[in-house]
Amino acid sequence: MSSNHEGSDPSLPAQSRGDRHGFAGFVLNDHRYVFLGTSVIALVGMWLSMQPRSDMSFLAQSYAVEVVLYYALVLFLAVAAVALVNKLVKWRDYATTSPLARPAARRAERIASYVVAAITCVLFVDRAVMGFASVVGAAIASDSTPQGFLPGAVYMVFEGRDIFVQGILTTIELALFGTIIAFFLAILLVFLRIQQIDRPDNDAVRFFKVLGVGFARVYSAVVRGTPMMVQSLLIYFAGFAALRGTGMSASQIGAIWSTFVAGLVTISLNSTAYMMEVLRGGIEAVDDGQTEAARSLGLSQWQAMTKVVFPQGIKNAIPALSNELVINIKDSSVLSVIGVFDLMFATTTVAGIYYRQLEVYAVATLCYLILTMVASKLLSMLALRLDASDPGPVLSTSDVTSTAGTAGGKADPRKVKLDEHHKGAHGKKPSSKR
Repeated sequence: MSSNHEGSDPSLPAQSRGDRHGFAGFVLNDHRYVFLGTSVIALVGMWLSMQPRSDMSFLAQSYAVEVVLYYALVLFLAVAAVALVNKLVKWRDYATTSPLARPAARRAERIASYVVAAITCVLFVDRAVMGFASVVGAAIASDSTPQGFLPGAVYMVFEGRDIFVQGILTTIELALFGTIIAFFLAILLVFLRIQQIDRPDNDAVRFFKVLGVGFARVYSAVVRGTPMMVQSLLIYFAGFAALRGTGMSASQIGAIWSTFVAGLVTISLNSTAYMMEVLRGGIEAVDDGQTEAARSLGLSQWQAMTKVVFPQGIKNAIPALSNELVINIKDSSVLSVIGVFDLMFATTTVAGIYYRQLEVYAVATLCYLILTMVASKLLSMLALRLDASDPGPVLSTSDVTSTAGTAGGKADPRKVKLDEHHKGAHGKKPSSKR
């Protein structure tokens, strides 16, 4: 339980009141729940001490040392129990009357908590880390698949490491290049999607604008309304049939229309529909006054969109656009149905070799988790560098159709960014920054 009330006692020195911050403050400051928190650590250490030793345990030859460490944890738990009883007995005046609340006692409690944490770390390394290293060594040296979940998983990963590496690299390539291609295609489609009839437009321009908007809407509805697995099968076999109609042989078609190319096309076209809607949401989040201000300065609808609205809309949409890369890492797993040698296909291959599914799919889960966490961290750093909101949780952009926030501010022409040509054309340079 609590061993001090330094947060409520202004007479305590600055060091005890917790003026330090960061790691140094955590280490050097007194803590309210030092006994309670450290008791949990001590219990973990005792549990580790009772676990069987591995062949690589460095405490196996020092039984007396481990006994001392174990009873040091027991001693701390006994002191913590006394402190709890003392706290319950002197509930109202504990901070002023209990000897455990004095500065010297608090300092000793803090030091004892560090000793308990160090003992637990030593036991964790001896039992968990060295135990895992022992399992890995034995599994690698085994001539056949060992029994047990962890030894079997380690053995199959080691023996099939080339297959897993190839699958992971293919997954990264599909997600990365597919997202980049989809981004540029989405830029083209979102321009079609947001077109509006302008008064100076002639009949031909009006027709093509209506046609473009209709195409973008239909494309978004069809792609977002069908599973990517079905899309991959349709695209792969449609491309194969189209090339077969030219008189090419199966080997010639395979050299051009490989499963990887078909998978890349599938991811690109699928992500384009979602990115288009994300970009549209980001553009619609820009205040209408920005467009009006740009038009009042003499810009056409196209110029106002490309020079004023669209740059702000992209910044609004960066978090959701970033998440599409993470989604593609996971969704690329469905491309194994057409034979793309991604991580999922590699996992299925290894599982078929050793007839052990649970261990291999657990490894695949861990690989996907690591890939998505690394991608999320890198995208968070990118968003921070671009002064955009953090992508946050890994969510599907299928759930994101608009972007919160307004980038436009007030309809003030002075807040509209123009290039040097338009600055000079209107005589005076707009001064305000965005």
